Amino acid sequence: MTTPDHPPVLDPAALDPAPLLDPDGSLYVFGYGSLIWKPGFRFEAAHPALLRGFHRRFCILSHRYRGTPEVPGLVLGLDRGGACRGVAFRVAPERAAEVLAYLDEREMSGNVYHRRLLPVRLLDGGGTRRAVTFVADRRADAYCGALPPDAAAAAIARGHGVMGPNRDYLLNTVAHLRELGVRDAGLDRIAALLAPAAE
Repeated sequence: MTTPDHPPVLDPAALDPAPLLDPDGSLYVFGYGSLIWKPGFRFEAAHPALLRGFHRRFCILSHRYRGTPEVPGLVLGLDRGGACRGVAFRVAPERAAEVLAYLDEREMSGNVYHRRLLPVRLLDGGGTRRAVTFVADRRADAYCGALPPDAAAAAIARGHGVMGPNRDYLLNTVAHLRELGVRDAGLDRIAALLAPAAE
């Protein structure tokens, strides 16, 4: 069902960029976690942006990148409700297919996200653009919902995967959000609990 509250889920195998381009001809990608500080693709501009209808949350168990099957870590997803400030990356149309293929490999391999095209407002005066956005799949086995902050901090303190310590993922995200002038109260609370949780 497609409604304003339930935008269409995009086919992860569909790499034809044309349907995903904004009317201005560019591809926009909304980053809210590690994409902010490690996008991994070439872009023309990075705009501070606001997405409504979803919020940033540690709601996905990581069994590889930031944890293991025995000791899972936590990574961020967009969960429904609220709003989220992040970064909208503008990608030149000739690079759109390449960037989409990279993002699908990076974000879709674990079957924990839906790739959606959602409206984001550029906070530097660029208006509203359609951006490719990775939203948590609530039906995924790895979706864990809203954990209490102390439980999230404990999992992050223990987690370590092929991309390194889970704590680095959290602290890098918090630091880069602050550079953007964004204070995420939920992430700040977990970060404050992280040191005691590691003891």
